[in-house]
Amino acid sequence: MSHKAGFVNIIGNPNVGKSTLMNAFVGERLSIITSKAQTTRHRILGIVNGEDFQLVLSDTPGIIKPAYEMQESMMNFVKSAFEDADILIYMVEIGEQDLKDEDFFKKIIHAKIPVLLLLNKIDNSNQEQLEQQVTFWKEKVPNAEIFPISALQNFNVPEVFGRIIELLPESPAYYPKDQLTDKPERFFVNETIREKILLNYSKEIPYAVEIVTEEFHETDNIIRIRSVIMVERDTQKGIIIGHKGAALKKVGTDARADLEKFFGKQIHIELYVKVNKNWRSNANMLKRFGYNQ
Repeated sequence: MSHKAGFVNIIGNPNVGKSTLMNAFVGERLSIITSKAQTTRHRILGIVNGEDFQLVLSDTPGIIKPAYEMQESMMNFVKSAFEDADILIYMVEIGEQDLKDEDFFKKIIHAKIPVLLLLNKIDNSNQEQLEQQVTFWKEKVPNAEIFPISALQNFNVPEVFGRIIELLPESPAYYPKDQLTDKPERFFVNETIREKILLNYSKEIPYAVEIVTEEFHETDNIIRIRSVIMVERDTQKGIIIGHKGAALKKVGTDARADLEKFFGKQIHIELYVKVNKNWRSNANMLKRFGYNQ
Protein backbone atom coordinates (compact mmCIF):
# COMPACT_ATOMS: atom_id res chain seq x y z
CA MET A 1 0.00 0.00 0.00
CA SER A 2 1.32 3.44 -0.94
CA HIS A 3 2.08 5.99 1.77
CA LYS A 4 1.54 9.76 1.64
CA ALA A 5 3.37 12.42 3.62
CA GLY A 6 3.88 16.14 3.38
CA PHE A 7 4.20 19.54 5.01
CA VAL A 8 1.06 21.67 5.27
CA ASN A 9 1.80 25.21 6.40
CA ILE A 10 -0.82 27.59 7.81
CA ILE A 11 -0.40 31.35 7.30
CA GLY A 12 -2.63 34.39 7.77
CA ASN A 13 -3.15 37.59 9.70
CA PRO A 14 -3.04 37.58 13.52
CA ASN A 15 -5.99 36.09 15.39
CA VAL A 16 -7.79 34.49 12.42
CA GLY A 17 -7.84 31.03 14.05
CA LYS A 18 -4.66 29.34 12.76
CA SER A 19 -3.79 27.78 16.12
CA THR A 20 -7.39 26.65 16.69
CA LEU A 21 -7.34 24.90 13.32
CA MET A 22 -4.05 23.12 13.94
CA ASN A 23 -5.14 21.95 17.38
CA ALA A 24 -8.39 20.66 15.83
CA PHE A 25 -6.40 18.64 13.27
CA VAL A 26 -3.85 17.30 15.76
CA GLY A 27 -6.29 16.69 18.62
CA GLU A 28 -3.91 18.27 21.17
CA ARG A 29 -3.43 21.85 22.36
CA LEU A 30 0.03 22.34 20.85
CA SER A 31 -0.48 26.01 20.00
CA ILE A 32 -1.71 28.46 22.61
CA ILE A 33 -5.01 30.15 21.86
CA THR A 34 -6.18 33.48 23.25
CA SER A 35 -8.21 36.39 21.91
CA LYS A 36 -5.08 38.54 21.80
CA ALA A 37 -3.09 39.08 18.61
CA GLN A 38 0.46 37.74 18.19
CA THR A 39 -0.18 34.78 20.50
CA THR A 40 2.00 32.45 18.40
CA ARG A 41 5.65 33.53 18.29
CA HIS A 42 7.34 30.44 16.89
CA ARG A 43 6.73 28.02 14.06
CA ILE A 44 5.22 24.94 15.70
CA LEU A 45 4.89 21.56 13.99
CA GLY A 46 2.00 19.26 14.79
CA ILE A 47 2.18 15.75 13.35
CA VAL A 48 -0.94 13.73 12.44
CA ASN A 49 -0.32 10.07 11.67
CA GLY A 50 -2.54 7.55 9.91
CA GLU A 51 -1.83 4.05 8.71
CA ASP A 52 -1.05 5.28 5.19
CA PHE A 53 -0.27 8.97 5.72
CA GLN A 54 1.67 11.47 7.80
CA LEU A 55 0.55 15.08 7.84
CA VAL A 56 3.09 17.59 9.20
CA LEU A 57 1.23 20.79 10.06
CA SER A 58 3.00 24.06 10.70
CA ASP A 59 1.36 26.85 12.71
CA THR A 60 3.07 30.20 12.13
CA PRO A 61 2.89 33.66 13.75
CA GLY A 62 0.28 36.03 12.38
CA ILE A 63 1.60 38.27 9.61
CA ILE A 64 2.43 41.78 10.82
CA LYS A 65 4.66 44.70 9.91
CA PRO A 66 7.61 44.15 12.31
CA ALA A 67 8.29 46.92 14.83
CA TYR A 68 11.32 45.43 16.62
CA GLU A 69 13.81 42.60 16.25
CA MET A 70 11.71 39.86 17.85
CA GLN A 71 8.89 40.56 15.39
CA GLU A 72 11.40 40.45 12.51
CA SER A 73 12.34 36.98 13.69
CA MET A 74 8.67 35.97 13.90
CA MET A 75 8.17 36.99 10.26
CA ASN A 76 11.21 34.92 9.27
CA PHE A 77 9.33 31.88 10.60
CA VAL A 78 6.48 32.79 8.23
CA LYS A 79 8.86 33.18 5.27
CA SER A 80 10.29 29.72 5.95
CA ALA A 81 6.76 28.31 5.72
CA PHE A 82 6.74 29.05 1.99
CA GLU A 83 10.00 27.22 1.40
CA ASP A 84 9.13 23.67 2.46
CA ALA A 85 5.35 23.48 2.01
CA ASP A 86 3.67 20.78 -0.07
CA ILE A 87 0.29 22.42 0.58
CA LEU A 88 -0.35 26.00 1.74
CA ILE A 89 -3.32 26.98 3.90
CA TYR A 90 -4.15 30.67 3.74
CA MET A 91 -6.57 31.44 6.54
CA VAL A 92 -8.81 34.50 6.60
CA GLU A 93 -11.87 35.44 8.63
CA ILE A 94 -15.26 36.83 7.66
CA GLY A 95 -14.96 40.54 6.83
CA GLU A 96 -11.23 40.45 6.17
CA GLN A 97 -10.04 42.12 2.96
CA ASP A 98 -6.27 41.77 2.71
CA LEU A 99 -3.01 40.47 4.15
CA LYS A 100 -0.93 42.88 6.23
CA ASP A 101 2.13 42.32 4.01
CA GLU A 102 1.78 42.61 0.23
CA ASP A 103 4.93 40.57 -0.47
CA PHE A 104 3.45 37.56 1.35
CA PHE A 105 0.21 37.98 -0.61
CA LYS A 106 2.09 37.89 -3.93
CA LYS A 107 3.77 34.65 -2.83
CA ILE A 108 0.35 33.11 -2.16
CA ILE A 109 -1.20 33.96 -5.52
CA HIS A 110 1.93 32.84 -7.40
CA ALA A 111 2.43 29.63 -5.40
CA LYS A 112 3.25 26.53 -7.46
CA ILE A 113 1.71 24.21 -4.85
CA PRO A 114 -1.97 23.64 -3.90
CA VAL A 115 -3.45 26.53 -1.90
CA LEU A 116 -6.49 26.08 0.33
CA LEU A 117 -8.12 29.35 1.39
CA LEU A 118 -10.08 28.78 4.58
CA LEU A 119 -12.74 31.41 5.31
CA ASN A 120 -13.00 31.07 9.08
CA LYS A 121 -15.52 32.21 11.72
CA ILE A 122 -18.50 31.83 9.37
CA ASP A 123 -20.65 31.27 12.48
CA ASN A 124 -20.33 35.08 12.89
CA SER A 125 -21.91 35.78 9.47
CA ASN A 126 -25.12 35.34 7.47
CA GLN A 127 -25.62 33.63 4.11
CA GLU A 128 -25.50 36.86 2.08
CA GLN A 129 -22.24 38.00 3.69
CA LEU A 130 -20.74 34.55 3.25
CA GLU A 131 -21.57 34.46 -0.48
CA GLN A 132 -20.08 37.95 -0.94
CA GLN A 133 -16.88 36.90 0.82
CA VAL A 134 -16.51 33.72 -1.24
CA THR A 135 -16.92 35.74 -4.45
CA PHE A 136 -14.41 38.35 -3.23
CA TRP A 137 -11.73 35.78 -2.37
CA LYS A 138 -12.26 33.76 -5.59
CA GLU A 139 -11.31 36.92 -7.51
CA LYS A 140 -8.50 37.88 -5.12
CA VAL A 141 -6.84 34.43 -4.96
CA PRO A 142 -7.91 32.60 -8.14
CA ASN A 143 -5.42 29.76 -7.59
CA ALA A 144 -7.00 28.72 -4.27
CA GLU A 145 -9.69 26.22 -3.33
CA ILE A 146 -12.04 27.99 -0.92
CA PHE A 147 -13.57 26.31 2.13
CA PRO A 148 -15.92 28.20 4.50
CA ILE A 149 -15.24 26.85 8.00
CA SER A 150 -15.62 27.41 11.72
CA ALA A 151 -12.46 26.04 13.32
CA LEU A 152 -13.89 26.61 16.80
CA GLN A 153 -17.14 24.74 16.04
CA ASN A 154 -15.37 22.13 13.86
CA PHE A 155 -17.67 22.99 10.95
CA ASN A 156 -16.25 21.77 7.61
CA VAL A 157 -12.90 21.00 9.32
CA PRO A 158 -13.13 17.22 8.60
CA GLU A 159 -13.82 18.03 4.92
CA VAL A 160 -10.72 20.24 4.75
CA PHE A 161 -8.67 17.50 6.42
CA GLY A 162 -9.91 14.96 3.86
CA ARG A 163 -8.97 17.26 0.98
CA ILE A 164 -5.48 17.74 2.44
CA ILE A 165 -4.96 13.96 2.57
CA GLU A 166 -6.04 13.73 -1.09
CA LEU A 167 -3.48 16.38 -2.06
CA LEU A 168 -0.53 14.94 -0.10
CA PRO A 169 2.28 13.58 -2.29
CA GLU A 170 3.37 9.97 -2.06
CA SER A 171 6.27 9.80 0.38
CA PRO A 172 7.54 7.83 3.36
CA ALA A 173 6.99 9.37 6.80
CA TYR A 174 9.31 12.22 7.79
CA TYR A 175 9.04 11.58 11.54
CA PRO A 176 8.50 8.50 13.74
CA LYS A 177 4.84 7.50 13.64
CA ASP A 178 4.37 7.98 17.39
CA GLN A 179 5.71 11.55 17.37
CA LEU A 180 3.25 14.41 17.97
CA THR A 181 5.47 17.47 17.45
CA ASP A 182 9.03 18.62 16.80
CA LYS A 183 9.18 20.65 20.03
CA PRO A 184 10.62 19.39 23.36
CA GLU A 185 8.64 19.19 26.61
CA ARG A 186 10.13 22.43 27.95
CA PHE A 187 8.74 24.35 24.98
CA PHE A 188 5.18 23.40 25.96
CA VAL A 189 5.83 24.30 29.58
CA ASN A 190 7.00 27.73 28.41
CA GLU A 191 4.02 28.20 26.09
CA THR A 192 1.51 27.13 28.74
CA ILE A 193 2.88 29.64 31.24
CA ARG A 194 2.95 32.35 28.57
CA GLU A 195 -0.67 31.61 27.69
CA LYS A 196 -1.71 32.15 31.32
CA ILE A 197 0.12 35.48 31.34
CA LEU A 198 -1.69 36.50 28.14
CA LEU A 199 -5.00 35.65 29.81
CA ASN A 200 -4.31 37.22 33.22
CA TYR A 201 -2.51 40.47 32.36
CA SER A 202 -3.29 43.38 30.05
CA LYS A 203 -1.59 46.15 28.05
CA GLU A 204 2.09 45.57 27.20
CA ILE A 205 2.84 43.02 29.92
CA PRO A 206 2.20 39.78 27.91
CA TYR A 207 4.27 41.03 24.97
CA ALA A 208 7.27 41.93 27.13
CA VAL A 209 7.43 38.42 28.62
CA GLU A 210 9.48 35.36 27.70
CA ILE A 211 9.63 32.08 29.63
CA VAL A 212 12.72 29.97 30.29
CA THR A 213 12.28 26.55 31.90
CA GLU A 214 15.53 25.92 33.75
CA GLU A 215 14.59 22.57 35.31
CA PHE A 216 12.37 19.75 34.03
CA HIS A 217 12.82 16.62 36.13
CA GLU A 218 10.46 13.72 35.42
CA THR A 219 9.91 10.60 37.53
CA ASP A 220 7.24 7.89 37.29
CA ASN A 221 4.72 9.86 39.35
CA ILE A 222 5.60 13.56 39.11
CA ILE A 223 7.31 16.21 36.99
CA ARG A 224 9.16 18.95 38.86
CA ILE A 225 9.49 22.19 36.91
CA ARG A 226 11.35 25.41 37.63
CA SER A 227 10.65 28.26 35.21
CA VAL A 228 11.71 31.89 34.99
CA ILE A 229 9.43 34.61 33.65
CA MET A 230 11.62 37.17 31.90
CA VAL A 231 10.43 40.79 31.72
CA GLU A 232 12.03 44.00 30.41
CA ARG A 233 11.50 46.41 33.32
CA ASP A 234 11.29 46.42 37.13
CA THR A 235 7.74 47.81 37.00
CA GLN A 236 6.69 44.82 34.89
CA LYS A 237 8.22 42.46 37.44
CA GLY A 238 6.08 44.00 40.16
CA ILE A 239 2.92 43.64 38.10
CA ILE A 240 3.65 39.99 37.26
CA ILE A 241 4.20 39.12 40.94
CA GLY A 242 1.22 41.14 42.18
CA HIS A 243 0.20 42.01 45.76
CA LYS A 244 1.83 39.49 48.12
CA GLY A 245 2.58 37.25 45.12
CA ALA A 246 -1.10 36.58 44.38
CA ALA A 247 -0.93 37.23 40.62
CA LEU A 248 2.11 34.99 40.13
CA LYS A 249 0.51 32.26 42.23
CA LYS A 250 -2.57 32.29 39.98
CA VAL A 251 -0.40 31.90 36.86
CA GLY A 252 1.32 28.90 38.46
CA THR A 253 -1.95 27.30 39.55
CA ASP A 254 -3.58 27.72 36.13
CA ALA A 255 -0.47 26.49 34.29
CA ARG A 256 -0.14 23.44 36.54
CA ALA A 257 -3.74 22.38 35.82
CA ASP A 258 -3.17 22.47 32.05
CA LEU A 259 0.24 20.80 32.23
CA GLU A 260 -1.15 17.93 34.30
CA LYS A 261 -3.68 17.28 31.52
CA PHE A 262 -1.02 17.60 28.83
CA PHE A 263 1.56 15.29 30.45
CA GLY A 264 -0.90 13.01 32.23
CA LYS A 265 0.81 13.14 35.63
CA GLN A 266 1.25 15.29 38.72
CA ILE A 267 3.13 18.57 38.25
CA HIS A 268 5.08 20.60 40.80
CA ILE A 269 5.95 24.01 39.39
CA GLU A 270 8.03 26.88 40.77
CA LEU A 271 7.93 30.29 39.06
CA TYR A 272 10.39 33.16 39.39
CA VAL A 273 10.51 36.57 37.74
CA LYS A 274 13.69 38.22 36.43
CA VAL A 275 14.36 41.50 34.63
CA ASN A 276 16.27 41.26 31.34
CA LYS A 277 16.25 44.78 29.92
CA ASN A 278 15.09 45.16 26.29
CA TRP A 279 15.47 41.44 25.53
CA ARG A 280 13.12 41.77 22.51
CA SER A 281 15.77 43.85 20.71
CA ASN A 282 18.80 41.85 21.85
CA ALA A 283 20.04 39.41 19.18
CA ASN A 284 21.85 37.18 21.69
CA MET A 285 18.78 36.92 23.91
CA LEU A 286 16.51 36.22 20.95
CA LYS A 287 18.78 33.40 19.84
CA ARG A 288 18.75 31.94 23.36
CA PHE A 289 14.95 32.01 23.38
CA GLY A 290 14.70 30.16 20.06
CA TYR A 291 14.26 33.07 17.64
CA ASN A 292 16.78 33.96 14.90
CA GLN A 293 17.49 30.32 14.14
